[in-house]
Amino acid sequence: MVLGLLGELLITAGLVLALFVGYSLWWTDLLADRQADRAGDQLRHSWSAPAAPAVPYGASDGVGFLHVPALGKDYQVLIKMGTSPEVLNQGVAGVYEEPYRAAMPWDPSGNFALAAHRDGHGAKFHDLDALDKGDAVVVETRDRWYVYRVDATLPETTKYDIGIIAAVPQSSGYTKPGRYITLTTCTPVYTSRYRMAVWGSLVRVDQVDAQRTPPAELRG
Repeated sequence: MVLGLLGELLITAGLVLALFVGYSLWWTDLLADRQADRAGDQLRHSWSAPAAPAVPYGASDGVGFLHVPALGKDYQVLIKMGTSPEVLNQGVAGVYEEPYRAAMPWDPSGNFALAAHRDGHGAKFHDLDALDKGDAVVVETRDRWYVYRVDATLPETTKYDIGIIAAVPQSSGYTKPGRYITLTTCTPVYTSRYRMAVWGSLVRVDQVDAQRTPPAELRG
């Protein structure tokens, strides 16, 4: 009788754990994707209005969209300011504001450093490890397409390694100021034990035309 009761408790605990894992991964992905889609639509709608005077971006403000053809023909991620859980849990890529404030793509030099979840809450960087040297990374803003090429990756580093998002990111191979992009996420998959990083450098800036024709890298 005792063994039977223990078995039933273990089965119940297993079911509860399975439900929790399902919620953490599938359900939070679904909610985050819906929220990100709505916010992305709102940002694009705001771009159709006359441009307002330039002001500094505030926390959670929409900046643009990240496109990475190697992660899917229609891969698109909304970019917002900030890397707090409240921002990243919206299914977006967040711009680092601390410990270093990231440079923006239009700045004359610096590192446009982004973070996104590997699993759950949209899992936008789930396949970040699939990127290779030479792959295109495109940032779309209201009036420009910023085209980067991947130069290097760091498969694993400590979560306390803030040098990977510095203006001249450490371990990237870069030795002088430039216009860089850094994509970071947790690793290994389904853990938050370490961080991985992908670095790229700007190769071209295209003007957005009236039809918002994407650059060649997104039309292949």
